[in-house]
Amino acid sequence: MAEDKKSFFTYRGVPLVRKGNLIYFGNMYDDYVVMIEILGTEKQGDLDVANKVRIRKMATDPTVPPKDQIVKKAEKESLYEALDIACAWLKIS
Repeated sequence: MAEDKKSFFTYRGVPLVRKGNLIYFGNMYDDYVVMIEILGTEKQGDLDVANKVRIRKMATDPTVPPKDQIVKKAEKESLYEALDIACAWLKIS
């Protein structure tokens, strides 16, 4: 029986992984990834839509002390704005 190779959901060709209210954007083999934390949501029809998110650019090097892993941070009012900033931080066009 052949195993199915599972692939990550991508945005602009970059892996996007969600666990609860945290979204990791980027490849863990690169120098940096962006962690997006959903802080608040609002109902729009039947959907919960993020209305406040925190963004952090983080180093993936395990030898970097945890307090020094976060190199940039910001807060935005939508997930789209957060992903736009994350693409700029990771230099994705």
